[in-house]
Amino acid sequence: MGISVKVTILLMVWSAVELTARTKTDVVVMANGDRFTCEIKRLERGVLYASFDYVDGTVSIEWSKVARVESTQLFIVHVQDGSIYEGIIRTPENPAQQPMKIEVLQPTEKPTPLPFANVVELAPTSESLWRRFSGNIDSGLIYTKGNDTAQYNVGAELRVRGEHWRVAAGYISTYSNSSGAAAATRNQSRFWARRLIGGRRAWYYSGAAELLQSSQQGINLQTTLAGGLGRFVKDTNTTRIAVTADLAVQQTRYEPSTGSQSSRNALAAMFVVDLHVFRFKKSSFDATASVLPLLTEAGRVRSYVNTAYSIQIINNLWFRTSFYGNWDNKPPMNLSSSDYGVSSGISYSFN
Repeated sequence: MGISVKVTILLMVWSAVELTARTKTDVVVMANGDRFTCEIKRLERGVLYASFDYVDGTVSIEWSKVARVESTQLFIVHVQDGSIYEGIIRTPENPAQQPMKIEVLQPTEKPTPLPFANVVELAPTSESLWRRFSGNIDSGLIYTKGNDTAQYNVGAELRVRGEHWRVAAGYISTYSNSSGAAAATRNQSRFWARRLIGGRRAWYYSGAAELLQSSQQGINLQTTLAGGLGRFVKDTNTTRIAVTADLAVQQTRYEPSTGSQSSRNALAAMFVVDLHVFRFKKSSFDATASVLPLLTEAGRVRSYVNTAYSIQIINNLWFRTSFYGNWDNKPPMNLSSSDYGVSSGISYSFN
């Protein structure tokens, strides 16, 4: 393919992107009276993302400081009680001392007024798929010459959202080695998907797949596949709590050197609690705890915890402290019943 043809194709693609891009005619008015004309990208975790003709990149605006919004574009609006609305958004005239509200204008229905504080998420209906991705990349390294100790941790998470669904994939790896001791490694990956039930976002279907390797517990590979139902117990601009009940199938392959049976299969109930607490441009706390009572082995319970506390350094750069752990109250003979640790490092987030 000639250079001129390639250039022509690139120009056509660029022109198509420009033609489909939204015009920056949305209006955001702050509580202090500042008024901005922009393109509203989305509202998520108490942060309103917007772009401006005269600013490179996306600007983050604290939602609690916003007094009015106006747009002629269609938005999907998620509310605390689980309701979902679609329509044009505006802020009606409001009597003094009354809580501000957003009206969702729908073609065949009367305007729906919603208090600002009750609106959890906004997303344009025409939003392209790549704009729905968010995630973070973490890393940390410690080396001590005195006892020849090396430790590192790496992690990553990728999330993509739709109007009625969420999908995420994550990976955590830790390594520790010191002179005179065997190296300790732990690798965990998790994939989960949620699909909201009906027109309300409080209840959802869930599916998950998890992989775990732990030298401390002699686990060469533990595979968990689960599916069930869940509910958002609390969903606000600062806190999200979700509880899920699944039925899980689990296979555990132990390292040959442990002398244990090489592979064991189990059926288990799986209960998961997800907690996310966030403060605008300050800090966030994320925790996931899973408990699996094994249905095929009476009295045996496995549990897993991953937590992370992040403090913003600047823009998308954060300092993160994490805790991980997994426990088995009836491990095979001569194997440890637990593996846990704490790590810290730098995290880069993207939206």
